[in-house]
Formats: sequence, structure tokens, C-alpha cells
Amino acid sequence: MALIAEAHGDNADTGADQAGQPRTISILGSTGSIGCSTLDLISRNREAFDLVALTAHRNVRALVDQARTHRPQLAVISEPDFYAELKAGLEGTGIEAAAGPEAVVEAAGRPADWVMAGIVGTAGLAPTLAAVRRGACIALANKECLVSAGSLFLDEVTRSGSILLPVDSEHNAIFQVLGPGRLDSVEKIILTASGGPFRTWTTADMAKATPAEAVAHPSWDMGAKISVDSATLMNKGLELIEAHYLFPVGEPRLDVVIHPQSIVHSMVAYVDGSVLAQLGSPDMRTPISYALAWPGRMATPSIPLDLAVIGQLTFEAPDLEKFPALVLAREALRAGAAAPAPWWRIRCASPTWIPCVTTCCSSAS
Repeated sequence: MALIAEAHGDNADTGADQAGQPRTISILGSTGSIGCSTLDLISRNREAFDLVALTAHRNVRALVDQARTHRPQLAVISEPDFYAELKAGLEGTGIEAAAGPEAVVEAAGRPADWVMAGIVGTAGLAPTLAAVRRGACIALANKECLVSAGSLFLDEVTRSGSILLPVDSEHNAIFQVLGPGRLDSVEKIILTASGGPFRTWTTADMAKATPAEAVAHPSWDMGAKISVDSATLMNKGLELIEAHYLFPVGEPRLDVVIHPQSIVHSMVAYVDGSVLAQLGSPDMRTPISYALAWPGRMATPSIPLDLAVIGQLTFEAPDLEKFPALVLAREALRAGAAAPAPWWRIRCASPTWIPCVTTCCSSAS
């Protein structure tokens, strides 16, 4: 765990630093699901954060609204064609406007204590690397940085002294229950998966699934791409690779279990037979808040967990024939080097879910 934050402690109530000064933060991918949840939390803790930059891909209207509401120093749209609309929308605000992929990288490299890396896919690699090389604390929601670049990305983290704070609910859960210097006492790290909307479907039914059915996640409110990936367990395969780099216990000691209630977000089993788990309502604002406020915690509007109301927590093994992405993820890990990079790009050869991936992801903006 040397490459992510080592020190644990709850000696702060919000994201403000120990001197009481607000933390400066940039949000890469502010109009996406992670970015919107991050801004929601910041709006509830305005005294704790100062916004440096917001970036978006092409949703210029949402970016203008966010910038006018939250008042960052800089707003960047990566599609240059939308620059004029962005600049006009921010006229009179004093907020700097910029456009283009290079401008997104420049924004990520601007001085800020924290950077929320929320850009989806490999498009987020260059901006996140710019923030890493500056030595920022990175709230890492972009798992593709590790899936596609792996050791090369972590080499930059080590070189710069940057800190990685995992945002994915599973890895954030592991981070919360895995104390510093304890990897040698870990028997197994267990990532949970809801099983998605197709958990009880037959393979034949999955072959006829519509995009709307693929994104209808039973537990989480997420963007289209990650919802489709979750429906096929592709996302869990990516998270398996991400866990391999964040918590280097070795691929054989990484496991996945289906947990339909999405209450237990991950577990760590130790050599003495103990198992520590992190539980919470399925709301991404909880892991985001921990990454923003670390080493403290901050209040969130998440629904309080009431186990008496839930009544039952169930677990089952994943069906690897119906969801082959988990098998492919392990094969990529065992192959090593850059094997995961082409693997996640081509997805999976199974005809069961290619139509949904193609339709949903090609329409995402």
C-alpha cells in the first residue's frame, strides 16, 4: 500500500487542512456522475474547499451552469468547437475559459491541493498524470489510468510523491479497512459486486437485452458507460486490475463475490481468520467524501444504514460462464506488462453484450 495514502486517522471534520485553511481542488470531468457528486458535497461544505478548475468534455451548458454556481478560477471544455459558447456563458464572471485537450492537461497541472480525477476512459490519463507529476493528492475515480498504464503510472506517483486516494466504492472500502503496513497479514482481498441487472438472466435473454435494460442498475446511480460495464461485470474486471495495482497482494489473493444488496462494499480477510468489511448505503458520495476529507471525514446526505430494516445480506459466487470478463481480467493480470490495456479496449468477445456496449457507449457525451 506504499503507493496510496498510508496514514489513517479521523482528526478532521471536513476537507479543510489542519491549519483551518480551505483545500484547493480541481475537478476533472465535472459534468459526469462523479464530478456532479463531488460538486454536491463541496456545495454542502463551502468553507472547506476552494475550486481551482472544472473541466468537461462537451457538455458546455452544464459546465457553464457549474462554473457560474461554484465559481472556479478556470473552466475548460475539451472539445474546441464549444469554446465560444463557454466564453460567452462565462462573460462577466471573471472566470477564465479555455478549450482543447491540452487546456485540460494544463488545468490539471495548475496548483491545487486535491484533484478529482473523474474523466472516463484513457482520455483521463494525460490530465491525471499532469496532476500526479505536480505532486497533488489524487482522488482517483479513473480506473483506466491503472488498467491501461499500470506500473508506468505508479512509477510517476512514486517519483513525484503524489498520493492516490481511491474513489471507486470497492477500493475506497479496502482503503478504509486496510491499515498501514498490513499487507503481509492479508489472506485475501474480496471485492463485492451487485451482479447488475442481468444477474438472474439467462444467456439467451442477455443476448436480446436493450441499452435501457443494460443501464438500469439495481443499486447504483451511475453514468451510461460504467452502468453497461457493471451489467456485464466488465467493470468488476477493471476493478480487479485496479486493486492489483493499489493493493499488491498478488492476483491469487484477489477475489470477487456477488452481493446483490450493495451494502458491503469490500472485505479484507486476514491470516488469523478475521474479516473486516466496510458497509454503507449505495451512494457514491460516501467514498467521494472520504477521498475529499481524508484523513478526516465529512458529513454527507447519504441515507443512514439500518441493518434491521435491510434484514438480510446475501453472497454468491459469480457465474464465470455468463460473465467471462472476470476470467479475461485475471488472464490479463497473469500476462502482465501492458496486457490489460488492449484487453479493456476490446471489451469481450462474447456476443451476449456487445450490442449494449456499442449502443450505450457511442451515445455518451
